[in-house]
Amino acid sequence: MTALPSLTDDELERYARHIVLPEIGGAGQRRLKAARVLVVGAGGLGAPVLAYLAAAGVGTLGIVDDDAVSLSNLQRQVIHGTESLGRAKADSARDAILRINPHVEVELHRLRLTPENAPALVARYDLVVDGTDNFETRFAVADACEQEKRPLVHAAVGRFDGSLTVLKPFETDESGVKNPSYRDLFPEPPPLGLVPSCAEAGVVGALVGVMGTLQAMEAIKLIAGIGEPLVGRLLLYDALAARFDTIRYKRRSNGDR
Repeated sequence: MTALPSLTDDELERYARHIVLPEIGGAGQRRLKAARVLVVGAGGLGAPVLAYLAAAGVGTLGIVDDDAVSLSNLQRQVIHGTESLGRAKADSARDAILRINPHVEVELHRLRLTPENAPALVARYDLVVDGTDNFETRFAVADACEQEKRPLVHAAVGRFDGSLTVLKPFETDESGVKNPSYRDLFPEPPPLGLVPSCAEAGVVGALVGVMGTLQAMEAIKLIAGIGEPLVGRLLLYDALAARFDTIRYKRRSNGDR
């Protein structure tokens, strides 16, 4: 605990509602301050993730995004405003984070993650949150997190439905069996064009707010060491029916794929 950063008087007041929680307390808040979290994507999912992790006092937030803010983004990407049209999403997100909490350090990575550059970038952080919207990047992020032994909080949305899980395939469960990986859920990317994008199928803005906020909650749990993360469990949300379901999934055949 002596290696964790201390909290200033301003931070003690800012995070008072966390600190009075026995599950978090001062020690958990110091863990949040020490944490380095990489958020891949500053769009629909990334917007609430970044906002709530910044407000929670995560010490360093890395943002990966190579896109610019467009008018059609504003229906769901609430970290950006009309005045940000045409700006790089990473820059717009940084400014919003610093308005929320000036104590947060923001590191920008204006690039697209690939299988080649992902491992070195992921290795610089303690935890990764996936807010991407395409399978190519999802696989690159998941493979890099498995290789570098970094927990991954993954979510996906479509129209009125969302899913969420936590991936720690480099660890074992209470029975000594390795936890499942992203490729145990999806062995390979679906054929191009099979799964429509949000631009093609549409998506409700509030849906990504729900799923992104759940991602932020899982990240806070992992950092503070509280609760039961969604490891080996896939949380499914049906917005039209207002229903949550959870299914369990396992590693394939003793870890071989």
